[in-house]
Amino acid sequence: MIINHKYQILLTIGLIVSLLIIGQLIKLAIRKFTILKSIDLNRRKIILNLHYLILYILFGVFIAIIWGVDFRDFTVFLSSILAVLGVGFIAQWSILSNLTASVILFFNHPVRIGHRIRIIDKDYDWVGTVTDISGFFLFMKTDKGENITIPNSIVLQHGIEILEHIDDDDVG
Repeated sequence: MIINHKYQILLTIGLIVSLLIIGQLIKLAIRKFTILKSIDLNRRKIILNLHYLILYILFGVFIAIIWGVDFRDFTVFLSSILAVLGVGFIAQWSILSNLTASVILFFNHPVRIGHRIRIIDKDYDWVGTVTDISGFFLFMKTDKGENITIPNSIVLQHGIEILEHIDDDDVG
């Protein structure tokens, strides 16, 4: 059986080695670019994670091509996954809005990790330091010592006062 699949096994091993080499080269290039452009450490991590995601998706596609996955079967599989994701997103608009809000926060919002902020809300008086911003939540440690998580969509909907800025040089 191994003799029948010798060609695919060799190509797969070559692809894995190529993935490791290309992945490291791209990782080094991203690090040099982000340091050159003074992109803070947390954004570097996000960019590297996106790099890994794209690399692994391409790896999966190439493995499917090498092992001869029928295109019709692959499209059925892919459309099934997209249908499940679509139903999940429609059922939970808040998840979709939080993902969209996280992209907006990442690229366009002035709030960064380490900033001391006040979230302007009529019901709550949240003042504290931003400890993390993920795909769905902003994590904040309040002045009272509470660790709270706020959905990214709420962060965009409410006004935010930045009380203290951090220097980008201090982050990374």
